[in-house]
Amino acid sequence: MNPEKQERLLSDLTSGASEAALEPPDRAMLDYARKLTLTPCEMTAADVEALRRAGFEDRGIHDICAIVGYFAFVNRIADGLGVELERSGA
Repeated sequence: MNPEKQERLLSDLTSGASEAALEPPDRAMLDYARKLTLTPCEMTAADVEALRRAGFEDRGIHDICAIVGYFAFVNRIADGLGVELERSGA
């Protein structure tokens, strides 16, 4: 991927643009991660099936779920302890 395309994709993803140019498996993975992060109580077997239809096998689905869960856990610990983010570059 050329640098210009990478910058556009990064910009789209960080701004929450749902129309970011992603391959179908990447779109399925990010949709799953977003839902698990924002509305975990709404997750169903259909969410896992969407990942399977996108080509993910059980190990990949487990890894996606574990990574999303890990980041949620670490963020809750940091928030709960009042840890402030380091500012980069300034």
